[in-house]
Amino acid sequence: MNEIIKAIRATLVLWILVAVIYPFGILAIAQLPFLSNQANGSLIRNAQGQIVGSALIGQPFTSDKYFNSRPSTTNYSTVNPQKDDAGILKTGVSGASNLAPSNPDLLNRIKGKSDPDPSKAIAGDIPRLQTAGIKPTADLIYTSGSSLDPHITPEAAKAQIQKVALARKVEPSKLETLIQQNTDRRFLGIFGEDGVNVLKLNLALDSL
Repeated sequence: MNEIIKAIRATLVLWILVAVIYPFGILAIAQLPFLSNQANGSLIRNAQGQIVGSALIGQPFTSDKYFNSRPSTTNYSTVNPQKDDAGILKTGVSGASNLAPSNPDLLNRIKGKSDPDPSKAIAGDIPRLQTAGIKPTADLIYTSGSSLDPHITPEAAKAQIQKVALARKVEPSKLETLIQQNTDRRFLGIFGEDGVNVLKLNLALDSL
């Protein structure tokens, strides 16, 4: 009986420690001023204080007045569940296409496909970028492993300066400054690569 009581007591103590004290303690720590933004999803607000997205999740931008994001296999999870003909949401809202480099679907998306029947023709990413006067870079053509990458390389952002400058009638030098201001540098200066957060960049663009 003593052993049973000890086991029950140990179970209750451990339950209180790991199921009550620990999670609520971590929750309290996460809400400290210098941690709360990350803990709550790194949400981004516009000038009016409205939440417009997260610094961790990419968004699609197609207008010439904005910098384009990286392509996404899931259209950044904006697929309507009632119109998910491609079955994107069946296995979740993020992930790569897993298409081999020789896969016709991947080649058609990147290079395009001509067809006498206009309804069957595919406007590839490379021709689309070249038509817009943008030098294709790898991250403007290939999707990321998660398909939700919020960043593009500084080179990809700079390749779009002329397009955005013409559409907005602003000096390219101003756009270069915005790109520098919205570039996330390598962690500790050695880990990862520099990346431009496209949502932050486009919000700064609207504030010009």
